[in-house]
Amino acid sequence: MALSDSSIEQKKEVRQFWDAEPCGSRYLEQRQDFEAHARMRYALEPYIHEFADFKSARGLKVLEIGVGMGADYIEWLKAGALATGVDLSEGSLERARLRCELAGYKADLRVADAENLPFPSNSFDVVYSYGVMHHSPDTARCLREAWRVLKPGGEARIMLYHHPSMTGLLLWLRYGVWRGKSLRQSVYDNLESPGTKTYTREEAVALMQGFRDVRARLVFSPGDLLVHQPSAQFQSAFYRLVWKIYPRWLVKRLAGTWKLFLLVNATKKP
Repeated sequence: MALSDSSIEQKKEVRQFWDAEPCGSRYLEQRQDFEAHARMRYALEPYIHEFADFKSARGLKVLEIGVGMGADYIEWLKAGALATGVDLSEGSLERARLRCELAGYKADLRVADAENLPFPSNSFDVVYSYGVMHHSPDTARCLREAWRVLKPGGEARIMLYHHPSMTGLLLWLRYGVWRGKSLRQSVYDNLESPGTKTYTREEAVALMQGFRDVRARLVFSPGDLLVHQPSAQFQSAFYRLVWKIYPRWLVKRLAGTWKLFLLVNATKKP
């Protein structure tokens, strides 16, 4: 399928964004302090282990789409999985390879586009992608590719960003309300790499065509609760004050379904 000029340009911008700041790199006290990165990642998002279910993958062929710096990828290797990882960002993969090398693991990591995976159909027992496909211009195509490379009966474990969310509301208050932008457009323009999309639960389930037993649940993100370390653009005295006084207990109590992370499990029909 031929890519439009806008799609090619967006992917270039996404790649440049994550090359410049691989996901979670702000938690590296030193370039090789991967233990600190893992501790912070799983402290902020303790549901990852349950969702990924690394321990169940021993001996299984696993594909992780969007490995970033490799925190989850190395957990697959530790669990005994035959794990392959892809990412659009060579800068991120460089760190993931180093992480595996320092830990004594042989990595199978390659640059690849989630919309056009370089693997035969029916190749993997598990396809895992955590917070990645919503950055692609064609998220639906990413999910079709995940379905294609899964073996019949294999499981997809996909995290997508949800609409609406407290994160979206905060971005709307900061960037959208005075410019006449919608909640979704505020996220699209300002959450991480350019063109970040969000989905309602119903929209996400509808994207899982060809899958059965689709299950989707919502969890708070660190951004919803402002428990993460602010990025470079939010380091002023004003933002430091916002992070300090933000009523996390009230948000947890009243936010309801306004959570950013939508965790989707689904099985490829035999």
